[in-house]
Amino acid sequence: MLIYIKLILGHLIGDFIMQPTKWVIHKESNKITSKYLYLHILLHFALYMLFLWDLSLWKMAIAITIGHFFVDLLKLYTNSFFKNKSIPFFIDQGLHITLIYCCVFYSNLHVHTLTLFQNLDWALVTAIVFVTYPSAIIMGKILEGMSNQIETDHKSLPNAGKYIGIIERLFVLIFIVIGRWEVIGLLIAAKSVFRFNDLKERNNRKLTEYILIGTLVSFGLAILAGLLYIS
Repeated sequence: MLIYIKLILGHLIGDFIMQPTKWVIHKESNKITSKYLYLHILLHFALYMLFLWDLSLWKMAIAITIGHFFVDLLKLYTNSFFKNKSIPFFIDQGLHITLIYCCVFYSNLHVHTLTLFQNLDWALVTAIVFVTYPSAIIMGKILEGMSNQIETDHKSLPNAGKYIGIIERLFVLIFIVIGRWEVIGLLIAAKSVFRFNDLKERNNRKLTEYILIGTLVSFGLAILAGLLYIS
């Protein structure tokens, strides 16, 4: 597992810290003929060897480097098919991480993967999934009758409220799991501060009540999930 962590660290440094924007633009424009593509690949190999610090693992480093090259090529030639550019980015990163995992544990890949899944805390996984989109949908149903009475703010970012709710519920769940209930109060206070000026300027009682109910329901669902997990 330590080797896997070291290789992931090398990947993160090579892909995010030591890859200038100029390289990314040049690769997207020139694809396989881009000199920065090959420089990027060589940099990854050097980082892998540096963090492994073991010449006997050079075959693993080369295998991951070659795999990295083809994954990058795949992204460069399929990037134009996606309107949302975050999709190929996350697919690309997922493939890189999976490639490193397969190369590190290739000798007992099936057994290691099976053991990994068997040792997962499935109750926690279920709680995490619940406080994301399922909770957002449940909240939408609960607040459906009230939302029709609230004027839509066209200046708001699309789905911003949904994503804010998911993030805050994840935080609440984490704090409950680690036993830091007091931090939940700080989170509520922080959200109230951010919302205060907005509500004060609008002077809209319905909006204030709607946000308050939504916040309480959101925190309530997260607390419920956390209590069920730790019980």
